[in-house]
Amino acid sequence: MSKLHIQTNQSQLEVVPERGGIITSWRVQGQEILYLDQERFANPELSVRGGIPILFPICGNLPNNTYTLNNKQYTLKQHGFARDLPWKFTDDYVTSETASLTLVLNSNEQTRAVYPFDFQVAFTYQIQGNTLEIRQKYTNLSTEPMPFSTGFHPYFLTVDKNQLKVEIPSQEYQDQITKETHSFNGDFDYNRDEIDVAFKQLSAKSATVTDYARKLKLTLEYDDTYSTLVFWTVKGKDYYCLEPWSAARNAINTGEHLSVLEPEATHAATIRLMANFF
Repeated sequence: MSKLHIQTNQSQLEVVPERGGIITSWRVQGQEILYLDQERFANPELSVRGGIPILFPICGNLPNNTYTLNNKQYTLKQHGFARDLPWKFTDDYVTSETASLTLVLNSNEQTRAVYPFDFQVAFTYQIQGNTLEIRQKYTNLSTEPMPFSTGFHPYFLTVDKNQLKVEIPSQEYQDQITKETHSFNGDFDYNRDEIDVAFKQLSAKSATVTDYARKLKLTLEYDDTYSTLVFWTVKGKDYYCLEPWSAARNAINTGEHLSVLEPEATHAATIRLMANFF
């Protein structure tokens, strides 16, 4: 598996295009920010647990993995196919202060069987100082309007979840397991086997997690494309996920916050991660 590396004087990024264009490592001041389950990563049959997987053309799962479009039923597995397909490296740009590389995913017979559109998705990963920026372009090359949602599933390395302080610009979340809505005061019960919650009423464009054990404050900034933040973690695992989604799960069926791209149109989106050690 070929890994691409870019680095500046402060940070390094590692990307594996053929495993879904995934970022597998992001180091700032010599410290790894991301978690990666190496054993799962080595097995192409398993979904990756770690790095920053890409979610497209859906976020989350669908009831029975199916959706209906123009009276036809299609099957699409959880989080879509972008994270499983090989992406193509097209370009890079490096100075001592900033470095970037661009990857592209084009529709093909495999994608059209489950998602009947021609498209191109291009991502530029850029590191500068303590910031990782992901600039995205989604282009509809079909003659029909193209519905989609998009997002990221970053796994952040942590050693003691009880020392996390989570600040999300929302008063409430929906528990994706029980479907119940709860008010949010910044705390989670990390003794639960799994925490899987979606914040849909976002009042600002950034969220932070301060990890007092690692002395690391992580800030996630996102643009108007993103309507939902998901927080997910599993008991006994050294990671938590803070995921920006453009739409909640099942949006391709419900239409809730679903993006629809007109033929020949392009939609641009950006997220930014900043890692501050203190």
